[in-house]
Amino acid sequence: MRIALIGSRWFGAEILKILKARGHDIHVVAPDAEDRLAKTAVELGLTPVLHTGRRKVTHEDLPGEFDVVLGAHSHAFIPLDKAKIASLGYHPSLLPRWRGIAAVEWTIKAGDPIAGGSVYHLSDEMDAGGIAAQDWCFVLPGEDDASLWRRELGPMGIRLITEVIDEIAKTGTCRSDPQDERFVTMAPKIKAPAA
Repeated sequence: MRIALIGSRWFGAEILKILKARGHDIHVVAPDAEDRLAKTAVELGLTPVLHTGRRKVTHEDLPGEFDVVLGAHSHAFIPLDKAKIASLGYHPSLLPRWRGIAAVEWTIKAGDPIAGGSVYHLSDEMDAGGIAAQDWCFVLPGEDDASLWRRELGPMGIRLITEVIDEIAKTGTCRSDPQDERFVTMAPKIKAPAA
């Protein structure tokens, strides 16, 4: 399949390595040349498109058509009309709980005993699209957001995205279960305390 991977950091780089190893034709969009995703793309013989300093990925960043457009640790706005099958992202919460930029932090702050991850269809509303796959995990007592991400939510996201992409490659379709709006909670950025 032809896949546009828009992402960053360790998470984006790990997804890229898996998709490339599975033989997909990958077009990489990364925030800058020093980002781990961009460096991994170059190591794999790809030329990433850089959108340095922009919060929006443009149509020019995504030439041609793609079977799947995939956000992998991206906070940029992504065009929704470039994918033939699905435009997807991973969110480290059990959507519709903790929609927003600080889902893992709010999971910890609220004292949630259970966390999870969701592969979901990108939409015009933040983190509100249909669910393609979900899984859950327990939150350990005393755990912080960074350790929860490293221990469970990051690896879970890689596994869930891989499973969804494999299913799309096999069937040509992607599941999309609507989110139940009665259970929406928001996870806005948590401001650091004033010094």
